[in-house]
Amino acid sequence: MKKGFSEKINDPAFDRYKKNSNRYSLIFALILSIISILSFYFYGENSNEMDNPQAIYIGIFIGAIFISIALVQIFQRINSKTWDGKVIDKKIEHKQIKKYSSGDGFFKHKYIENKTEYIIIIKRDDSKIHTVITEDDDTLFNYYKIGDLVRHHKGLNTLEKYDKTEDKIIFCNACASLNDINDDFCHRCGAPLLK
Repeated sequence: MKKGFSEKINDPAFDRYKKNSNRYSLIFALILSIISILSFYFYGENSNEMDNPQAIYIGIFIGAIFISIALVQIFQRINSKTWDGKVIDKKIEHKQIKKYSSGDGFFKHKYIENKTEYIIIIKRDDSKIHTVITEDDDTLFNYYKIGDLVRHHKGLNTLEKYDKTEDKIIFCNACASLNDINDDFCHRCGAPLLK
């Protein structure tokens, strides 16, 4: 395997993946919206706490939030750009998060949950800083090394490494699934692996 960014990014499978991602995001948001509206409608009909049309308005409002989130995600994917960058730093941060157990009233108790954040800091070719953060899994963190050149491809969420010559694994640039470096196509979505 030689160094370099792969020309396989021009494969039609990536365009299909982007179109399907946008379509599925919108369909999923519409389904959640319909469930929200129907749930609040039935709640308004059968509850002593809230009547219709107030309950329906709340359901419509929540449904609109789901659709808005999906549209923002689609807009971000469509308007993202391809850019190159370099990994300039990596950090590990240990955090403690206060949580409460499930239970009613006085029976809830507070506990501390430990989290580890793995942070990869990338300086883009336009001098902007891009960070990749994963929780409690160092696989992606270990995959990238300080000094690695990377490329973000328009409409996708993962980064392609310039030098994959020493790697034993590779992440699919479409669905981000972990694959063996010897494979040519992603085991999950079937997109070509960029190597």
